[in-house]
Amino acid sequence: MRTTVRFDPNVLREAKRRAIEMGSSLNTFIEEAVRAALAGRAGRPGARPPAVPISRLRGQGLQYGVDLDDSAALLDLMDALR
Repeated sequence: MRTTVRFDPNVLREAKRRAIEMGSSLNTFIEEAVRAALAGRAGRPGARPPAVPISRLRGQGLQYGVDLDDSAALLDLMDALR
C-alpha cells in the first residue's frame, strides 16, 4: 500500500544512511522500524537488550546493550572487534 509520510529532514537522512549500511531499501528499513515499534522492541525506556555472545570473537564473553534486531548495531560491534 502506498502512502505519504512526512519526516524531519535529519531523520530521513539518517534513515537513508542506515538503510544503505544495512544493504536494504529505505522502504524496507522504514517498514522494519515500524514493525519493531509496533512489536514493542523499540522505545522501551530502561529495557535491557538481550546479551550477544561474542566469546568466540575475542574471548570477551557477553556484550550487553546490543539489540539483536538492529543489524546495523551488530555490524558496528563486529567492525569494532576487528
